[in-house]
Amino acid sequence: MAAQRLQRYKRVLGRKMENKDVHNAIETAAAIATHASEIKHLQANMDRLVEDMNDVKQTLNAINSTLSEAKGGWRVLMMVGGAGGVFGAVVTWVVENVGR
Repeated sequence: MAAQRLQRYKRVLGRKMENKDVHNAIETAAAIATHASEIKHLQANMDRLVEDMNDVKQTLNAINSTLSEAKGGWRVLMMVGGAGGVFGAVVTWVVENVGR
């Protein structure tokens, strides 16, 4: 089987190949296959990172909308408190000035 491969390599390249050339070619093919496997793993990791980043973006958007709602609620609360303070001051002034 190895001899058939060697003959095929010789025919394809059109020159006499030595055993070290075939060995180098096989090592190169094995290295390429290893790198291809590593690239697949890296791509899978990148895909997971992209998904995680999208989840983080959605979470930040939810936090932002919650804070926006809270900001509006605080404004209403401050307005009600201010109106209550003004009403209390007016009642106090009326009681003090009208009662005399």
